[in-house]
Amino acid sequence: MLHYAVVFLVIALIAAIFGFGGIAASAVGIAKILFIIFLVLALASFIAGLIRRG
Repeated sequence: MLHYAVVFLVIALIAAIFGFGGIAASAVGIAKILFIIFLVLALASFIAGLIRRG
């Protein structure tokens, strides 16, 4: 998940450099959503690990 967020961020940066504002904005939006999903899943995994161990 984090890998795809970084890929979309890089795509957004390259699109912004070449002047494609709409594509860059879309790629940044997708990157934000993927990063939030990554954070939620990472937190859930961490909590599940603590519960399982304890």
